[in-house]
Amino acid sequence: MPKDYKMLINGEWVSSDEKIEVLNPYNGTVLGTIPKATKSDLDNAIKSAEEGFKVISKMPAHARSKILENTSRLIEENQEELAKIISLEAGKSLKYSMAELGRSVETFKFASEEAKQIHGETIPFDASKSGEGRIGFYLRVPKGIIGAITPFNFPLNLVAHKVAPAIAAGNSVVLKPATTTPITSIRLGEIMSEAGLPKGVLNIVTGKGSDIGNWIVTDERVAMITFTGSLEVGRKIKSLAGLKPVTLELGSNSAVILDADTDINRAIPRCLMGGFCNSGQVCISVQRIYVHNSILQEFTAEFVAAVKKLKVGNPIEKDTDFGPMIEEKEAIRAEEWIDEAIKQGAKILTGGQREGSVLQATVLADVTPGMRVVKDEIFAPVVSIIPFNDFPEAVSLVNDSIYGLQAGVYTQNIKNALTAARDIKTGGVIINDVPTFRVDQMPYGGVKGSGIGREGLKFSIEEMTDIKMVVFNL
Repeated sequence: MPKDYKMLINGEWVSSDEKIEVLNPYNGTVLGTIPKATKSDLDNAIKSAEEGFKVISKMPAHARSKILENTSRLIEENQEELAKIISLEAGKSLKYSMAELGRSVETFKFASEEAKQIHGETIPFDASKSGEGRIGFYLRVPKGIIGAITPFNFPLNLVAHKVAPAIAAGNSVVLKPATTTPITSIRLGEIMSEAGLPKGVLNIVTGKGSDIGNWIVTDERVAMITFTGSLEVGRKIKSLAGLKPVTLELGSNSAVILDADTDINRAIPRCLMGGFCNSGQVCISVQRIYVHNSILQEFTAEFVAAVKKLKVGNPIEKDTDFGPMIEEKEAIRAEEWIDEAIKQGAKILTGGQREGSVLQATVLADVTPGMRVVKDEIFAPVVSIIPFNDFPEAVSLVNDSIYGLQAGVYTQNIKNALTAARDIKTGGVIINDVPTFRVDQMPYGGVKGSGIGREGLKFSIEEMTDIKMVVFNL
């Protein structure tokens, strides 16, 4: 039966008069309802976070670390339940939901370790004549209230990447999860309360992003915004935030280069995962595959054959490779982009069919750089195979994008690998793997239209703290 879920404010679970239904994207059934928060609800959440900050910012590092470690353990103990929730509300296949759970366990564990490593350093004041007779050092101090706005596609781990480092650093949090996938965040709130988190440190408000998100971004009591989502919304947040610091993890149309010496048998399984896991709804999904002409025919034939073997359907079944897109309107949009590309001269090698919110795995050829399926972020199970003649040309094609999150390069040529590392304009270059690779302690983020700042526990903590300089005049 559908459940009536509530918001977490000041350690209490509260409701509201208006409700929003949370739907299973695969079959449209109602999973539950969530409160549609009002401005008053958000005000109470921020007031609660102000009080929570007074507690968490004074809490010793070992105590904050223990809460995060407890959270990691409780997630692991409840991983099957949480994976099912993710699959039901996000439409993510169960095997990838379990993978997200494993990563989330690590994310909170890494945060617990980093909580005990936050430190400053001394400054050699006598290096300057005017600094003689002085000694000094800087501290890293928490910013205050972190406003966290999270997406649907990783409803636990991308929440973890905002909540865990914020708390590790001694901040409090007002979390606004995606309206389509809030149940996972609510369950995390329960887990963190059980883990010993003081009331008011984590507050969860639910409702429409266009309302709550704007209120959080513009409220002067919120010290910083961390957001994962689209470039369009990221630009709006940046314009509204004023002097408030922001971390923006935005979109991409990530590319992978397959050089002439690529081991095709090694590359194909990774390109399959990178292009189609979670229905292509991953910021670093493989969208563009640049293939050297010498291996184009062989790769294309074997890749298309492998794509045709993917099982698409009910995400809760253990052997499903990917399920629905998050909403039917998104599947319709992707289908329209495919149809537009066909009219402009592209060719479908496989896929292209849609049934409700389920879009079949689609591979395109004969695309051009101006097509939306190439130049924009399709965020769907659609990849394009594009030939190239020499490696510098491939690098140039990868860089021909408003985005710059991550890129993959398969090559055995060390010169080409180093050229790619130097010349590809992205936040990460993954050699002999797809751009979809990420471990949760590495610095992760983009350049150009892919965002501002870096995630990864150590690096998020740096974003979520201020440097305070202390000088002694002896």
